[in-house]
Amino acid sequence: MADIFDVLADGTRRDILRRLLDGEAAVGDLVEALGLTQPTVSKHLARLLDAGLVTVREDGRNRIYALRSAPLGTVDAWLSPFLGGAAPAAHGDDDEAGPTIYAAWAGTEAGDRVGRVAADAAHNARVALEAAQEKLQGAQKRVTEKLPWSRGYN
Repeated sequence: MADIFDVLADGTRRDILRRLLDGEAAVGDLVEALGLTQPTVSKHLARLLDAGLVTVREDGRNRIYALRSAPLGTVDAWLSPFLGGAAPAAHGDDDEAGPTIYAAWAGTEAGDRVGRVAADAAHNARVALEAAQEKLQGAQKRVTEKLPWSRGYN
């Protein structure tokens, strides 16, 4: 769940998803529509693809991307109570997320607040994880230093 919130917390990725609401698009179309560089758009598309939020197909030399809204059902179910609605029923395998999620990430004030909260939560989780990893590495180093073979004994 945290991964999809991390993906959706980025404004550029939300802009790409908004553009894909109008229909599939080639990378060049997204570059032109968003006024970004091709490497930037490709980097964000890779994150969206990894999260399962877009699909890609090849058309000659072009890669054509399309929105895949099914993963947003999980986010919709989580966000719905915060936006004044009841949690929706599971969406199953259909590719239709409920309307609540579209309001949440399509640029509304509520969506901007949720995006900031999700970004803050993702950042705090990364900071906590990094701190835990540093503590673990320190503990591993102390244990290793106490082992006889680490002091040159055979």
